[in-house]
Amino acid sequence: MKYEYRVVDVFTQTPLEGNALAVFTDARGMTDDLMQRVARELNLSETTFVFPPEREGTAARVRIFTPAREMEFAGHPTVGTAYVLRESGAVARDAQSFVLHENIGDVPVRVDEEERIWLTTPPISVRGAYDRTKCAAALSLSVDDLLPNVPCELLTAGNPNIYIPLRDPAAVDRADVDTAALRALLRGDSSLCTFVFAPTPFGAYSRMFAPELGVVEDPATGSATGPLAAFMLRHNLVHGSSFYSEQGTKMGRRSILHVLVHGDKGKGGIEVGGHVTPIAQAVLTLPE
Repeated sequence: MKYEYRVVDVFTQTPLEGNALAVFTDARGMTDDLMQRVARELNLSETTFVFPPEREGTAARVRIFTPAREMEFAGHPTVGTAYVLRESGAVARDAQSFVLHENIGDVPVRVDEEERIWLTTPPISVRGAYDRTKCAAALSLSVDDLLPNVPCELLTAGNPNIYIPLRDPAAVDRADVDTAALRALLRGDSSLCTFVFAPTPFGAYSRMFAPELGVVEDPATGSATGPLAAFMLRHNLVHGSSFYSEQGTKMGRRSILHVLVHGDKGKGGIEVGGHVTPIAQAVLTLPE
């Protein structure tokens, strides 16, 4: 059995930066177990598997796996897969908008005049606050490193993240996961990720940790950036309708995730977008 796949770097125009993604362009015949094992073998933040569309009006059925589990939705896999579908001809190369069917449902994507690919963030919900002292301990930081008078909160647009605002980018770079303290913070919920950021003049400087998902640190987290924008708008940490989050820099994989906010505080929707850079084409060969 042979399965072709492509590797792209997402949210960057520089090869070997951004967040790497493997896209299997025709995954027909793959079982759930095989997809999970392949994702574990490639050991990227995520790997996507493309199937023929199951819903009218969608371009493809897309399933997303980390090395440890399948995801309901993820940002850089959505953007990267949309790029590969256009480049491979599975979607018309001049298509400016189409819809991908993921576990969370239909995710609209569009391409702008700069060839940036944008996804529309699914509905965002706030699910409560977390103890600031425990949040600091989970990152091997002190409470003084946290941004004063701003809560640590859980938000989700399909993938739940605890958002921990810090004083400055230097504090973000000092963050170092304390495994025991993080597990105590997560309260046994292995689906939760920890998103750390500091406000900047351009938007935010960010990092994301998800060791329970098999991702020690993620270079770029598109699914978390829409809720990040909503969080920052709600707490008056950012202004305007266009800004970006810089992520992955500490780990040598600098990523730029652009944000467009529609309506008052995102009530008209939040788009997250960026560039994609092709890296490799390959074939996975398995015994019959």
